[in-house]
Amino acid sequence: MKRKLAVMAMAGVLAVSAVACGSSTTSTDSADTATESTDAAEESTDAAAADSASSGEVANADKPLVWFNRQPSNSSTGELDMAALNFNENTYYVGFDANQGAELQGTMVLDYIEANIDSIDRNGDGIIGYVLAIGDIGHNDSIARTRGVRSALGTGVDADGSINSEPVGTNTDGSSSVVQDGTIEVNGQTYTVRELASQEMKNSAGATWDAATAGNAINTWSASFGDQIDVVVSNNDGMGMSMFNAWSKDNSVPTFGYDANSDAVAAIAEGYGGTISQHADVQAYLTLRVLRNALDGVDIDTGIGTPDEAGNVLSSDVFTYNADERSYYALNVAVTADNYQDFLDSTVVYAPVSNQLDAEAHPTKNVWLNIYNAADNFLSATYQPLLQNYDDLLNLNVEYIGGDGQTESNITNRLGNPSQYDAFAINMVKTDNATSYTTLLSQ
Repeated sequence: MKRKLAVMAMAGVLAVSAVACGSSTTSTDSADTATESTDAAEESTDAAAADSASSGEVANADKPLVWFNRQPSNSSTGELDMAALNFNENTYYVGFDANQGAELQGTMVLDYIEANIDSIDRNGDGIIGYVLAIGDIGHNDSIARTRGVRSALGTGVDADGSINSEPVGTNTDGSSSVVQDGTIEVNGQTYTVRELASQEMKNSAGATWDAATAGNAINTWSASFGDQIDVVVSNNDGMGMSMFNAWSKDNSVPTFGYDANSDAVAAIAEGYGGTISQHADVQAYLTLRVLRNALDGVDIDTGIGTPDEAGNVLSSDVFTYNADERSYYALNVAVTADNYQDFLDSTVVYAPVSNQLDAEAHPTKNVWLNIYNAADNFLSATYQPLLQNYDDLLNLNVEYIGGDGQTESNITNRLGNPSQYDAFAINMVKTDNATSYTTLLSQ
């Protein structure tokens, strides 16, 4: 019987710091510590491999591993953690093209403003004011989306060669150094575009991308400068829908999110401005397909870019693969009033890869998979249901573990016996913490 465990605990424990938190150690100390940790992990991996060779079993350190949704990386610089991505020969990352999606979101907002310029300036002051809900200041995807919006709207300010992605706090007078006033010209008239306010949506327990915090934020902002807010933008639909339901829907203020969650897509009919589909159906398939291929010992491209015997295959317009980064990226699609009816059910498997694999040729294997936060709207309401559809098609017996969104130990403590699994799919709380898992698998 399949084990479908979705542990929905949101424990009120002391949170770890945000992904972008700093360190009090010197760079030399950090480098020494990193070197020692790497050496220890390599020694542990070598020992585990030797033990497994003598017993005929596969060492946990050699089992297929997919990182998904949160790419192993330095949360301050964005530099990829190549040690984690090369943990063994069957290690990969599955996510989506964050920069392409961020550009799409920014363009979607700009297009909407230009198309509705006659009515969007609610107080007629010539300033198109927007507020921005930032998910996690240290998360690569959140950073990209913030930059994408600011780039498209002309409000971005350069910081070390990239657009500053920090929260602005409050900026109703346009004096902030984090952003600048942008301008757009429509029908011969020039309008100012201003980021009135933005903040990281982190709750008191430390969980980021928090929808309730976003709902509280829009209530605070609207109470302070409501008629100046012409557009609401969010790094994801969970926060976007919270703000939409709390204020912007009743005040006819277009709200834009990201993820194409079913409730957000349906809300487009009620005034939600739009969202971005990161092709979760493709991502979920890739997450499990890569493991299936590694377990079967076949070419990793089987059923992905190359058809399998059941006819499953993905076209090049829905994904890319970066061999240097060992990473599969799904491509994004803008979802607006023009096409939202095609995206109403976000949990339907992608038709080109919906064919059942033969159980004899692809015998059942056991997979341990965790969701970093059981309360994350996108992962729990969209991604996991898709995974649960694909695991049947791919003959994988997946055990689903839901974290608290705050600590890695809340997840790793439930991987007490890795030897009972054939493969692992890991969604970290913090992108910096890959070693919390690789060290465990190397023992």
